[in-house]
Amino acid sequence: MINVIGLGYIGLPTALMLASHGVEVIGTDYDKELVDTLNAGKTTFKENGLDKLFQDALKVGIRFSYDYQTTDTYIVSVPTPYDKSSKRIDPRYVNAAVMSVLKTCPKGATVVIESTVSPGTIDKYIRPEIKAAGFTTGKDINLVHAPERIIPGNMVYELVHNNRTIGADDRAVGERIKSIYASFCQGEIVVTDIKTAEMTKVVENTYRDINIAFANELAKICRSDNMDVNEIIRIANMHPRVNILSPGPGVGGHCISVDPWFLVGDYPGLTNIILAARKINDGMPRFVIHRISQIMKEMGLTDVRRVGLYGLTYKENVDDVRESPTLQMLERMDDALSGRLVQVYDPYIEKDMVPNQHHKLDEFLASVDMVVIMVGHNEIKENMDKLKSKIVLDTRNICNLPGVHRL
Repeated sequence: MINVIGLGYIGLPTALMLASHGVEVIGTDYDKELVDTLNAGKTTFKENGLDKLFQDALKVGIRFSYDYQTTDTYIVSVPTPYDKSSKRIDPRYVNAAVMSVLKTCPKGATVVIESTVSPGTIDKYIRPEIKAAGFTTGKDINLVHAPERIIPGNMVYELVHNNRTIGADDRAVGERIKSIYASFCQGEIVVTDIKTAEMTKVVENTYRDINIAFANELAKICRSDNMDVNEIIRIANMHPRVNILSPGPGVGGHCISVDPWFLVGDYPGLTNIILAARKINDGMPRFVIHRISQIMKEMGLTDVRRVGLYGLTYKENVDDVRESPTLQMLERMDDALSGRLVQVYDPYIEKDMVPNQHHKLDEFLASVDMVVIMVGHNEIKENMDKLKSKIVLDTRNICNLPGVHRL
């Protein structure tokens, strides 16, 4: 049996995937409401294919509990926030989960940490706690790091098809954990050491952050000299060795916008390009605010209450708002363009999160003269004709209406 600790965006799909492929699984979370919801037969967030996967797992007997279980294998998938001032990882949730495992597990159990951590976190923070508790790694407890590599909106597919990395102190332990993931993972699974596995995951997301920052800096350069950045990137990407990503209103989610800070915090003075990329991407919400003000002035729009932001999530077709560029932008709006006055709408967000939030597209559009497309949900792509009478700032380059404004 495997006890999956943490049933959020990563832990729950992992638990369901294992269970639906013949592995006995009990999922554990401290959040009573979350566990009760799962035990009532309902999922806790929206994700393509998740409801079917959930039903498949229920049929074969997956269980959910508030309590840690006594077993030989644990998968820890809890949040790893970072301190926004020091830019260093906050390991308290991972440490707390591992310490709780130690109170329950038999000798020789294996703890697999799926949570994304900065390179060296397991050596710096987790091993000392285990030693202080009177346990010896490699003897009383085995440590493994198996970082996830999936994105909201495509989690179920990517769990099956993406490659994985397993970092372990002992090769035999690593191979055993590899066989567990191989029950559903069709991608290549590489077994290496723990610190390499830690570094690899962070490097992957940092690479993408730097690429996006390059695109965003190009957008600013092209805007300053009246050039079309999207056309320039399209042509440049025709080169077989060039793959520039698309500019946008900022970088959100709990991976690309966070993981690079782990390196900046742990290796100050050595992360100049990484730090510059983070500053560029973190500055994009402010750039969008500038573009909104600029376009309002050009078009003679004086009432900020007639400006609408389409999209609150950090990416299209998900309900995940972690590090959302729209939320960042609303926090940064000053009196000249008040975040308390603009209209906001997102089809994936049912609860009120911000002032002037609408819950129907037509109602939202009727209340505004200017629409700022912050997220490229399928809904807005399928309703472009409704924007014909609006001033449109398209930060995602999805609108082909004449006269549309872009970054």
